[in-house]
Amino acid sequence: MIFGGFSTTSPHVPFPVGAAIVGSRSWRLGGVPARALTGGAGQRMLVVGRCGASDFELSLLARAIPPGDVTWRWPGAYTVIEESATAVVVHTDPAAAQPVYATRWKGGWAWSTSARLLAGLTGASVDVQRLACAVFLPSVPALAAGRSFFDGVHQLAPGSRIVLPADGTDPIVTTTWRPDPVFGQSPDIRLHDALAAAVSLRTAADPGLSCDLSGGLDSTSIAALAATSLPAGRHLNAVTVHPRGDFDGADLHHARLAAARYPRRISHHLLPLTEQHLPYTSITDVPVTDEPAPSTLTRARMMGQMVWMHDALGTRMHLTGDGGDSVLFQPPIHLANLIRHRRLRRAVSEAFGWARLRHTSAGPLLRDAVRTARTGRSAALAALVDTVGAPGRNDHGRVTWFPLLPHPAWATELATGLLAEAVRQAAASTDLLSGMDFAVRVLVDEIREVARTAAADAQLAAASGIEMHNPFLDPLVVDAVLATPLGHRPPSHIYKPTLSRAMAGLLPPKVAARSTKGSFDADHYTGLRVNLADLSTLADGYLATLGLIHPGRFRRHLAQAAAGLPMPLATLEQALAAEAWLTAHRRDDASMWTTSPARSEPHD
Repeated sequence: MIFGGFSTTSPHVPFPVGAAIVGSRSWRLGGVPARALTGGAGQRMLVVGRCGASDFELSLLARAIPPGDVTWRWPGAYTVIEESATAVVVHTDPAAAQPVYATRWKGGWAWSTSARLLAGLTGASVDVQRLACAVFLPSVPALAAGRSFFDGVHQLAPGSRIVLPADGTDPIVTTTWRPDPVFGQSPDIRLHDALAAAVSLRTAADPGLSCDLSGGLDSTSIAALAATSLPAGRHLNAVTVHPRGDFDGADLHHARLAAARYPRRISHHLLPLTEQHLPYTSITDVPVTDEPAPSTLTRARMMGQMVWMHDALGTRMHLTGDGGDSVLFQPPIHLANLIRHRRLRRAVSEAFGWARLRHTSAGPLLRDAVRTARTGRSAALAALVDTVGAPGRNDHGRVTWFPLLPHPAWATELATGLLAEAVRQAAASTDLLSGMDFAVRVLVDEIREVARTAAADAQLAAASGIEMHNPFLDPLVVDAVLATPLGHRPPSHIYKPTLSRAMAGLLPPKVAARSTKGSFDADHYTGLRVNLADLSTLADGYLATLGLIHPGRFRRHLAQAAAGLPMPLATLEQALAAEAWLTAHRRDDASMWTTSPARSEPHD
């Protein structure tokens, strides 16, 4: 599912091979509906992506100026486009669940939901600085704002109205979304209504869809809502993956409880995992995407599941619980928020609750919280410049704006310099959401990072003929959660109480009360050992050629990780995912462009 178009009114614009024209100078690749409407004075409006608005609501929309909340007024992940003789106006969704990119082209602007497709249009190369940030500073999503993985291809600001002038002058950006507190509504009711609407939109679009049922709270909630929204007589294909021969795990036990809760609505399918599904297996065979996809390292498992569901169950659309952790958890900086607002008793109580959960002391947490409460986001970014590349620093579990991961010894001086420059640029840029509560501001960055990269995962699934959706990342759901006032936000040490309350009566009590989930960490170490030889060859790959890593040091680190030595794997895994993505990008040609579109589609 890819959309795009041009701001220029020239009739001689190209189109990707196989694209269909929608609107006047916009196009789409794929079969997801795009609704085109005609307004006054020759203006056209497009709604691209899954949107829960009715035809009548859209007909009203076309007759007036779109309201500020147009991209989160209805369930779904979609973009609204206005075409006129002087400009194209892009209304982006707040969560970046459907990221939109733009690049200058022949005196105007080209836009698309695929950054790589635009790079193919202009011949853009990979942005090495953006690549370095993804590998070495993934915990600082602020560095990704406004950028893609290709030079000159920019991500349009989420939650904004962006005017792309026909003459190619600078875009005009107006922020339309701020998750300011909404009082007088129960947070769990807001969450339930938004999540139910997001799921119902998908079940109405494809009654034969499938759903993950991992046994965790997030995927089980999605499965329960999908099962109860299906028409009578329809069954939800719910899939639980598990190690072959292991039928006693806690995840499988809870998944069976959930399926048994709806025996006439859920068809429960078990998919055993074997050695061929281990993490790190054949990661360079990953399909090409706009950026390194989160599921790159578990490619064998994900693609195996997608192919099996497509062939055995006839799945065309699949729902997951991904994104629930980012949307529903409180970040550590929540403690600094409490101190800023003089809620000192609650801050101390939550610090002790968090310390008990993590078997640590509350004192350092409170000291960090007091210090961070006095530091704004821009100041924190500015201070970060001097600490990038510092050896031995690990901010895991600390109360800070931008927790740093340990900087690896295999990073080059060039990489460190690129990181420092990226941080300087981010510190000097204007924060379009300044003045918000610290925790909400951090969550906005994290959710947008997760949602944007989830779009890359969806591209992986699309290679198997499946349209994958993550309802927790719908803008309507994100807005419902982030608009919760401080006094009603859950403590950071309690496991998703808002979701448990929102799903009361829909989940078995044991599932609703669950506060942990099974881990596949052991599989990751096994996968490292089994695939070490193939992974070691990647040390001399594209990252080394670009001057970002020392190959010998990287190989030694990889061997130590495979041997099971205690160490954080995050940066190592980011490097492997980036190397696999670069391999796929260089292997597969970008889509060809032509001046002859495949066909035109009628307007509504």
